[in-house]
Amino acid sequence: MTTAVADRTLNAADRCDRCGAQAYVRVVLESSGGELLFCGHHARAVEATLRPLTSDWHDETERLNEKAPVPVD
Repeated sequence: MTTAVADRTLNAADRCDRCGAQAYVRVVLESSGGELLFCGHHARAVEATLRPLTSDWHDETERLNEKAPVPVD
């Protein structure tokens, strides 16, 4: 796994491994370097269990509160 992959911003194509919703959290497992993606709901549900096993917990859930820009005609 490369750092460039771990550092990139999640986008609409990134889907939660549990339910298929848009992912806002990327978890990198310390033991294998494997990557898991979660929606905000499922990230909160597994955080207490998974966080001690991770080398990186990349959380972008603050984006859920962003307002979309208003188009100017």
